[in-house]
Amino acid sequence: MYRPIDKISAISAEQLDRIIGEYPVIGRVYDAVSGFKQTLLGKKESELDKWLEETDSLEIDELSSFINGIRRDIAAVKNAILLDYNNGLAEGSVNKLKVVKRIMYGRNSFEMLKGKLLRLELKRKIN
Repeated sequence: MYRPIDKISAISAEQLDRIIGEYPVIGRVYDAVSGFKQTLLGKKESELDKWLEETDSLEIDELSSFINGIRRDIAAVKNAILLDYNNGLAEGSVNKLKVVKRIMYGRNSFEMLKGKLLRLELKRKIN
């Protein structure tokens, strides 16, 4: 639902229209997701509060849960809207380190772990 319908090969616009006609809640969810995407991409922090109120009024449990999560960390979400940088690269690197460590069952020294990660990065750059 996050991607534009013309970019999805599994379903056509006519099929989506029929589904929304049969199940109107799908249309409301689709509109809510599209609105959130526009809020993020539009870099308009002021639109977030409006979107939260409108979407919360739909009273869809899954969306309400998502909204509660956003409200718990509203400062981070507003920063994601306003700022062009994030910590995704660092999070990805930490996750990769944890996977390598888990594969080696934690039985390795720092030097061995460092060497393994550097070899993986070198191999990734070559391919």
